[in-house]
Amino acid sequence: MSLEEFGYRGSLAKILKEKGISVYDRIEVEKNGYTFRGILMPKPELSHSQTLIIKLDNGYNVGIKIDAHSKIRLISKGKPAVPSPPKATSRPREDLPLVALIGTGGTIASRVDYKTGAVYPAFTTEEIYYLVPELSNIAKLDMHLLFNIFSEDMTPQNWTLIANTVAKFIEKGADGIVIAHGTDTMGYTAAALSFALQDLPVPVVLVGAQRSSDRPSSDAALNLINAVYTAARAPFAEVVVVMHGSTSDEYCLAHRGTKVRKCHTSRRDAFRSINARPLAKIYSCGRIELLSDDFRPRDKHRRLRLLAKFDEKVALIKTFPGMKSDIIDCLVELGYHGIVLEGTGLGHAPHTLLKSLKRAIDEGIPVVMTSQCIWGRINMNVYRRGVELLNIGVIPGEDMLPETAFVKLAWVLAQTRDLDKVRELMLTNITGEINPRTEPYSYPPMEV
Repeated sequence: MSLEEFGYRGSLAKILKEKGISVYDRIEVEKNGYTFRGILMPKPELSHSQTLIIKLDNGYNVGIKIDAHSKIRLISKGKPAVPSPPKATSRPREDLPLVALIGTGGTIASRVDYKTGAVYPAFTTEEIYYLVPELSNIAKLDMHLLFNIFSEDMTPQNWTLIANTVAKFIEKGADGIVIAHGTDTMGYTAAALSFALQDLPVPVVLVGAQRSSDRPSSDAALNLINAVYTAARAPFAEVVVVMHGSTSDEYCLAHRGTKVRKCHTSRRDAFRSINARPLAKIYSCGRIELLSDDFRPRDKHRRLRLLAKFDEKVALIKTFPGMKSDIIDCLVELGYHGIVLEGTGLGHAPHTLLKSLKRAIDEGIPVVMTSQCIWGRINMNVYRRGVELLNIGVIPGEDMLPETAFVKLAWVLAQTRDLDKVRELMLTNITGEINPRTEPYSYPPMEV
């Protein structure tokens, strides 16, 4: 590959070419009285145009901005990094449960080439057993890389594809399913699969990593081990998210797919069950401690109902002070089929929206109200504004997370466009998304 294909362009690429330097060559850079020696690495796409990346002898990668006073010298030619597939040292027993591991992206299923620092997708059975040998004592893995995208690029079409793939593995006799997923939109996908996969016979577990496998504090291995163990052994048959339950490596928590949110940008225990108790603790020793008895039990003879369709013309809108009605009007004019509002407090929105919201509802566009507050539930009968919203036909979202209400409305509208039926389904607890009442334990502090 050329320097340009590795991210080096313009004057910096010209300097490197003049000195006969290619990516993976060993070089020396002198700048401001300091000397750096290491391997020239591929360059991140969005990094500064005059910065080159080298891997130092201590294993760390550094970026060095090259200017007129910098000196670059070729020490020795290198070879392009071609990762060789590792060989697993152990194989699973034939009597272990069969777990399908489906890859969709994220950092959890990757391995690092420590000679070059490059991170590669690791999604063959050999690679996974090599990286996490503990898995060979837990389950036989059936690997399938469905796609490899950033989680922020996930779409309703991807949800449908994932659900259809899960259904195929269940039909083949899998004892559980694990889906490797980026963490940022994992809650949306978990909710989508909760509605798309009705009457599950076995667990479907989403898992990710907050910190990549090349970091000493990575949570990838423990999360994956406990996710596979949950898929293979848990007594419940629901869509769950399994991630670290504390900042240490003591246990993971299994969160119901319609009640989970990522509550921190970087902590390993970022995921929390909202307005609900987690279903279980999964300890690193392989023990599952149930925290709730309110779940659908595992039953491999139960027949899955696949309802994997989502309306893509649904919007999730956060209300804010001074909000104008033109936002709602625009959605109506663009032909949106449903709107979820993330209102304030108990379920309120500015008076400026009332006329436009009524117009939307009168034209057959359902509007669902949720709250910007994380914990608690809406109650639109307490204050006048809430009553006004109810009177024009806004559907109360109870204690649903806004993202869960968004996914549910997209799913409901793919089943029916009848406004009365939509209201009925949105107010029906289909897969644990609505609690009859909010319990005190649903407001946990973050561990410190």
